[in-house]
Amino acid sequence: MKRLNFIILLWLMTISITAVGQNGTIRGTVIEEATGEPLYGVTVVIKGTTNGSITDFDGKFQIPATPGSYDIQASFVSFQTVTISGLEVKPNEVTLIDQIPLKEDVELLEEVVVTAEVIRTTEAALLTVKRKSPNLLDGISSASFRKIGDSDAAAAAKRITGVSIEGGKYVFVRGLGDRYTKTLLNGMDVPGLDPDRNTLQMDIFPTNVLNNIMVAKTFTPDLPADFTGGLVNIETKDLPDEKTMNMSLGLGFNPSMHFNSNNLTYNGGSTDFLGFDDGTRSLHINDDDVILNGQIYAPTSPLGQQYAAQLRGFNRTLGAERKTNFMDYNFGYSFGNQKETSLGSLGYNFALTYRKTSEFYEGAVFSRYGINDSDPSDLQLERREFQSGDYGVNNVLLGGMAGLALNRDQAKYRLNILRLQNGENKAGIFDYVGSDEGSDFVGIQHNLEYSQRALTNLLFAGDHYLKNDSWQLNWKVSPTLSSIKDPDIRFTRYQVERGEFQIGSGEAGFPRRIWRDLNEYNIASTVGVTKEHQLFGRDAKLKFGGGSTFKSRDFSIRTFSIIIGDDDGLTGNPDELFYDENLYPEDGGNFYSADFVPRNINFFESSILNNAFYVSSEFSATENLKAIVGVRAEDYSQLYTGQNSQGLELKNEKVVDELNFFPSVNLIYSLTDRQNLRASYSRTTARFSFKEASFAEIFDPLTGRTFLGALSPARNGRNEVIWDGNIKSTLIDNFDLRWEIFQNGGQTISVSGFYKKFNDAIETVQSATADNNFQPRNLGDATVIGTELEIRQSLGKLTSALENFTVSGNFTYLKSEITMGKEEYESRLRNVRNGETLDRTRELQGQAPYLINVGFAYNKPESGLEAGLYYNVQGATLTYTGIADRPDVYSVPFNSVNLSVNKTFGQNDKYQLNMRVRNLLGDKRELVYKNFGSSDQPFQTLDPGTRVSVTFRYSLF
Repeated sequence: MKRLNFIILLWLMTISITAVGQNGTIRGTVIEEATGEPLYGVTVVIKGTTNGSITDFDGKFQIPATPGSYDIQASFVSFQTVTISGLEVKPNEVTLIDQIPLKEDVELLEEVVVTAEVIRTTEAALLTVKRKSPNLLDGISSASFRKIGDSDAAAAAKRITGVSIEGGKYVFVRGLGDRYTKTLLNGMDVPGLDPDRNTLQMDIFPTNVLNNIMVAKTFTPDLPADFTGGLVNIETKDLPDEKTMNMSLGLGFNPSMHFNSNNLTYNGGSTDFLGFDDGTRSLHINDDDVILNGQIYAPTSPLGQQYAAQLRGFNRTLGAERKTNFMDYNFGYSFGNQKETSLGSLGYNFALTYRKTSEFYEGAVFSRYGINDSDPSDLQLERREFQSGDYGVNNVLLGGMAGLALNRDQAKYRLNILRLQNGENKAGIFDYVGSDEGSDFVGIQHNLEYSQRALTNLLFAGDHYLKNDSWQLNWKVSPTLSSIKDPDIRFTRYQVERGEFQIGSGEAGFPRRIWRDLNEYNIASTVGVTKEHQLFGRDAKLKFGGGSTFKSRDFSIRTFSIIIGDDDGLTGNPDELFYDENLYPEDGGNFYSADFVPRNINFFESSILNNAFYVSSEFSATENLKAIVGVRAEDYSQLYTGQNSQGLELKNEKVVDELNFFPSVNLIYSLTDRQNLRASYSRTTARFSFKEASFAEIFDPLTGRTFLGALSPARNGRNEVIWDGNIKSTLIDNFDLRWEIFQNGGQTISVSGFYKKFNDAIETVQSATADNNFQPRNLGDATVIGTELEIRQSLGKLTSALENFTVSGNFTYLKSEITMGKEEYESRLRNVRNGETLDRTRELQGQAPYLINVGFAYNKPESGLEAGLYYNVQGATLTYTGIADRPDVYSVPFNSVNLSVNKTFGQNDKYQLNMRVRNLLGDKRELVYKNFGSSDQPFQTLDPGTRVSVTFRYSLF
């Protein structure tokens, strides 16, 4: 009762002081040092006064004060009192204390006094969270964002140990690719701009709206079960501790790509700069109006006139043009603040970002090689297709994010809105050589593509403390609308023979025009309950809850072949195919064939429902041993409507129906206050995308490759079924052992060992049923065993002259193995080379044999200078699995060396100048065919060049 009276008295005093119109504010957060968790109900006062506040359930407090220098005191029953000295309060400004750690006062120690500068960082708190986390956890905090100056989440995430970034966008953990890595936004499953990926594009989030990025490397039941390498959670700010307003301008230059007169592009629409087409590329033909394939009608007949009108309605541009491009540039703007209202503390954030990039790949190669299946003594691979040339890419990203949060005494509510719009056009000209028909076919090829993607996501969330704060309830609902439109993809290939151009003969085929449409609706919801209690005389937590995710996708492809009536006099300029004098109804004129009539194998409707429930208990069996045990159940089903090329049709059929249980045991033994020994077991899963669980046959005109949905059965040349079309999720058993030591200043060393067993591993194979086709299938059981060393160490231990230098590294060595299925093994056996011994096992697709991340950084906060040199490489990785006379495709190690320099200057560090150099060594990205005794042959070669970027940021507040 006395404590309640004291709280009421402080509250009344706070209101009266605020009413006087004080013009400065002290804000901060109080955490428990042992766990890193916020402390509720802590009394924080200006020492020597009665002016103070009580922390809310997020551990946050706010004290109004007149300008001046103060000491504040934080006290709580059974905890050591901490006094923060030397706080400067300025008029109309917020004085921010990021973290105040309170230590349990078991020995009735005296009061601890620290200076404000010592605690103006969240690194110590983050280290405590990692040390006490129930699972293996790494991350980076908002304090590090401010100190280092990273402009987006991708740049920040690559500093997390064990994390690498693919293409500047997508995160990989422990060398495992997209199928085994998952990204969440504010703890919720959100489809990214590429809905066939598990991971979001990290570079779309500016760091000034982020609270932290955390990476879980082991599973606990309150997390989704569909990850194995790592789960990345991007947490946006909800209640800004101080008023912020930032603007940024960035420029990027690649000498091999920008201001290049050979760059390829084509005229698009007037709104391409905003990331969407203005209708220039629209298909002005409804499905019901399409004239049946290849029918010729009398020009004067109604159908003939309708047919001619439809043909003339196509856009007339088919050829790429050479045009000098500009350099990359981007803009960013964000602001946020927190206000006290009668309802509670109201916080808001807003961010707007715009980015335009231009790429030009000179000498790009896409090719196909095979094994001589008639002569086992021939060790060299046969060239079957070779496509080389240039292509340009222009990409626009326009994004906006807005958030509101209301913090009350025992509840917090949150609303977050994210909108992304992305447009990308590609234009290419390639020389093509095909050798499948016995002699070389020589041609020239033009490609024009445009893809526009849009995503709108909402997050509604609430946190509640109930019954004397021993019960906690949290809930989240997050609907998402996303769409992808690829309007008017244009593909034209000429055969060139003795200086003459022909179309429609041999491997040239007929020009194609493709419209793709995808619309997806996603709604995810979760609810969780935590009960704090006593077990074995120690603090314990019981957690239980559940969630549901519903996804629905509509997908269709409409393909038109342009049938050339007469190829006499062609000049090689694709635009000539749509000259008026060459179009139907002139004699011998060109006309179209609607390839999707009467059956469209690339139309499907599909939906997924995943219902989950979990329960777990966190308790200390002894003083030094903590255990977290629990289980998660997920009921996963998929309905599908569509048909394949053989006429097999499904109408809202349940093609997947799986109920799986995912147990988890995590043990943490504290050797000392700063050393842990961890052991864990868990079961997780890897699932397939909508596209993979379909009948779709998706042709990529740029590479000439076709993706086949896994629901279509496959037969070999002897008419034997080699794939039955029944795709299943992969179940993975994970075992981890780790020793870790934590030191001051965010320094850490850890050594890990892990073992993973994959049941029914999904891999994408080269199909033996057709050339250049690829299909995902369950290929068998696999294992991965690995060891990992992580280190972050200041060199100041060697000599004080090096105290500003830090070295960090992550070294992972892995051995993967999968037992081949009967069909794959026998097909390889039939194509074995003389002197070759064929094992029944091989490497697992997508698993690198080693991964190296090394960083050398310099940081001097008092001068505002931070610089770092970072190196990343992963070993040759099986990317596409071979079968029959198709050899395996491997990635070539890409030696990525990047330099980053950041300078903060001006009053209150309002200005930041950041320079980055990407791919300092100028390495190429390559995929190659490998086979016994053969020289490696190119599958794909791209030269990204070296990119230099400069970003200037200005903080108005």
